[in-house]
Amino acid sequence: MQPLRAGLKAELESAAELPISKGEKKPLAKTVRTAQKLLKVESALWTFVQTPGLEPTNNAAERALRPAVIWRRTSFGSQSRAGSLFVTRMLTVVTSLKAQQRDVLDFLTLSCRAARRGQTPPSLIPTSSIPDADLLTA
Repeated sequence: MQPLRAGLKAELESAAELPISKGEKKPLAKTVRTAQKLLKVESALWTFVQTPGLEPTNNAAERALRPAVIWRRTSFGSQSRAGSLFVTRMLTVVTSLKAQQRDVLDFLTLSCRAARRGQTPPSLIPTSSIPDADLLTA
C-alpha cells in the first residue's frame, strides 16, 4: 500500500499546486480545490488499511440514506417545521431499526402504547433482550 499511498499523495500535491484565481469556478479550479482539501485529510484516507473490518467505501451510509432521498424527491418534502421534524425522526427510527434487524411496526406499537400509558418508551439502542416486550401482549 505504501507505493500506492505515496503515488496518490504526489498526484494530489501536483494538482493542488496548479495556479488558479480565488473566485474561479472552472472545472480545473474545482479539481485544484478538491485536491487541496484531500491533502488536508490525506492520512484519514488510509484508515481502512490499518483498521481490520473497516470498509474503504461509504456504501453502507449511502444505502441507509437512499430511502430518505427518494422520499424527499417523490413527496416534495414537508410543508412545516413540525412535519420536517416528524419525518426526520421517523426516518431515523426506521433506518436504525432496520440496521438492527428489528421490526418497525412492533417498535411503533410499543411506542404508542407506552405514550398512552405514560410509560417509558422503548429505546432505539439495541439490547440483548427487549424489556418492554410485555407491552405487546397487553
